[in-house]
Order: sequence, then C-alpha cells, then structure tokens
Amino acid sequence: MKTEIRRLPFYKEAADIFTMYRNREMAVFLDSALENQLGRYSVIGLYPYLVLKEENGICYRNGEKQTKSFEDILDEELQRRKEKNPTELPLTGGAIGYFSYDYGRKFEQIRTRHPEKIRMPEAMFVFYDVLIIEDKKEKTLHLTARGETEDAKNLLDQVEQEIFNCKPQKKPDRQHHLADFTPNFEKEEYKQTVQRMIDYIVEGDIYIANMTQQLTVNSDKDPYEVYRYLRTYNPAPFAGYFNYGSFQVVGASMERFLQVRDGVIETRPIKGTRKRGSTPEEDAALRKELQESSKDRSELLMIVDLERNDLNHVCEPGSVQVTEHFAVEAYATVFHLVTTIIGKMKENLPFTDLIRAAFPGGSITGAPKIRAMEIIDELEHDRRGLYTGSMGYISLDGNCDFNIVIRTAVHQYGVYHLGVGGGITCESELEFEYEETLQKAKAVLEAIYDGRDITC
Repeated sequence: MKTEIRRLPFYKEAADIFTMYRNREMAVFLDSALENQLGRYSVIGLYPYLVLKEENGICYRNGEKQTKSFEDILDEELQRRKEKNPTELPLTGGAIGYFSYDYGRKFEQIRTRHPEKIRMPEAMFVFYDVLIIEDKKEKTLHLTARGETEDAKNLLDQVEQEIFNCKPQKKPDRQHHLADFTPNFEKEEYKQTVQRMIDYIVEGDIYIANMTQQLTVNSDKDPYEVYRYLRTYNPAPFAGYFNYGSFQVVGASMERFLQVRDGVIETRPIKGTRKRGSTPEEDAALRKELQESSKDRSELLMIVDLERNDLNHVCEPGSVQVTEHFAVEAYATVFHLVTTIIGKMKENLPFTDLIRAAFPGGSITGAPKIRAMEIIDELEHDRRGLYTGSMGYISLDGNCDFNIVIRTAVHQYGVYHLGVGGGITCESELEFEYEETLQKAKAVLEAIYDGRDITC
C-alpha cells in the first residue's frame, strides 16, 4: 500500500488545525512550538488503524493479547509497511507514541518498589492513516494518507476541506499565578534524600544521578487549554499533546533524546539549568554563570560519556563524535547547558535495537546507568511513569525523532501529574537542587492554574 501525499495550496498553522481534532480518538500533535534549528515541523496524527501497547509486560495489538514481545511486534509492523519517503518532510507515514520511563527498567531488569499511580500503558504506538505536516519555516502544509481506514483520496479531500474551513484561535490571556500543588516530598525530606544520593556518589556507587520529585495538581482546567497556554508562553521544540481518552499528555520538552535521519543518530543531553533574569543585565549574568559553572560542565561531561557509550552499541566503529559542546540555550523561563552527539547507525538494525541500547536517556538516569536506576527507585517516592520517558515518531522509512519527557504533565481523572528533578553530583548544593525543581515546574504550574488556589 503506497502513501498518498498532497501539498495544500494554502497555509494554516497546525496549532489552529489541531483545535478541530483535539477530541478525536487518539488524536496526537507533535508540535514544534518553538521554531528554531530543532523545531521546524509539526505533525498531527488522525484516523488510527493500528494500536500497539505494552501493559504489565504484555503486548496488545488492537486490543488483542500477543504471545510475542512488544519490541518484536513493533519491529514486524514497521518492516511490513516499510517504504521510502520521497520528500524532504520528516515522515509521510508511521507511528507516533511514547515509551515511559518504567518501560525502560525492563531492559536492565530493574524492579520497582512503587505501586502504579497513573493507569496507562508502559509503552504505546499508534499507526495513523492521515498525517498533517506543517513546515513552519517554509509556511507550507502537506497531507498524507495510506488508505487503511478508507479510500486515501477521499480522506485527503475530506481533511483538506476541514482544514480550509478552520479558524485562527484566540491567544490565551497571560496570568502570573501558579496552580497549588501537592509534592510527594517535603522540602527538608527532599534535601535529605539528595544528601543520601551524594553519599552514594562519595562512596563510589555512581558518578552522577538524576533525583526527582512528583507534584500533583487537582484542576478543572481542560488539558488542551493547559497545552494551548503552555505552547503560547513556554514554547519548546519538542512539545506535544496526546489525547488517549482515559488520559492526556501535555508537554513542552526542549530536549531531544534520539533522532535518526538518513542513518545518522543524534542525541542532545541537557545538564545544567538557570532561571531567566528579570532584567537584561541579570539575564546575561545568569547565562554567564551557567556557561562557566564547573559543576554543571562536569555533570554534562559525565552524561556525554555515558551516551557516547550507548550509541557505540548501535553505531559504526569510530563514528560517534561530539559536534557541539557546552552550548547555552535560552527558553522562556530557563537557560540550559547542552551538548550534541552524533554517530553513523549500523545498517539494517531493527528500530528497537536502538531503544534497547539507549533508553532511558542517560541525562535523566545517571552513570553508571544501571546502578543509578537502582538508587533512583530506592530513594524516590513514586514510579516516574511517563516522566523522563520519551515521546515521538517512527517513520516508515526508518527515521525517527524522540524527546525526553520533561516539562510535561499527564492528566487523568481531574488530576495533573508532573515530575521535576535535576542531576546530582558530589558538588550539589541541597537548597539549590530543591529550588531548581520548582523553577522547572513553574511554566507547567502556571499553565494548569484555573483561577483557584493562588500561591504566588
């Protein structure tokens, strides 16, 4: 079955288009809300025809239990539909979905002591009949359809007409309140736990680890309105909104986990954060402080070594290299320190070999990865769930692009679940580490605020 591709003779923004489809079954929006060298294309997935998920270690294909593993079924389905992409678009057909952090524990056989708090699959990928692809740089729209759910031309005609009729959305009003939240750590308890992690480092168990806390917010605000606010006032290149019926994912991540493009793998670990200043002078000083911080640079360097090692398992010998080191990137509320690593992927590897080698991302586990993940489960109070997992797409031509799930909330039954954390080294200051988690939560908490429980 060959994918039909159509360039539309008009342009409208994907964010306005998705508003029409936000309540459709399993409608998803991979949103380059911040247009930069990383954020050029946005993708909307509609008309699901194949749903693969893993729940409690069991793979389900369109709701039916499978005897094979999730990885085997996913690779088989991708191989069965494999086709070349004749365009410059990132994909013309494929699957969109996520891997939760909890999914990644199985590769290292790391058990958890924590019960499940959010009812959602550990991993889920949906193959979509129709994709709407926005090129933000060229201001163009493309539609693709495979004809899996009905005739491809009919689908393209129908969706084109719907897009033509869609109206621009009013920008949400800015407000400066944060939603009231319940943390799963008290402040002093969090600081004490960070100290225990530092003790593990001093004792030689690990070099670095990521310590997180979970925040919950009871809010009546519609999750898509939360997303519209977040993308407006805290745009990020790897943002997205997933509507899975029983839960919704609202994300504004700025970290790329893995991209594969024409056989080249790229990962961009982030380590090091400073808040944005209230004046140009303060802003410049904070940027300089991050750029020159020996703690943050050593933290990032350790993760770079880990991720280079992960990529070496699936890349041609000698091809893994750092192309940009210690770059400071500016976002609406924070600065981040970032490094870019690339490598040439070995030919004919199944997609899930890459996931087995590199997931979860080293920037949100620590080094050595297995011991860091064991300590994380010992010291943290809850499962991470989707937080610090990965969302993105797998193209039918073998390319992919995935984020690290940060600055992201999962909404279920009127409750928003938000994870926040940071890297811990022997140089970490307890008060600073706690405050950094709250700084990272600020943008999402502001978006969730529904007019009640003013805290700032």
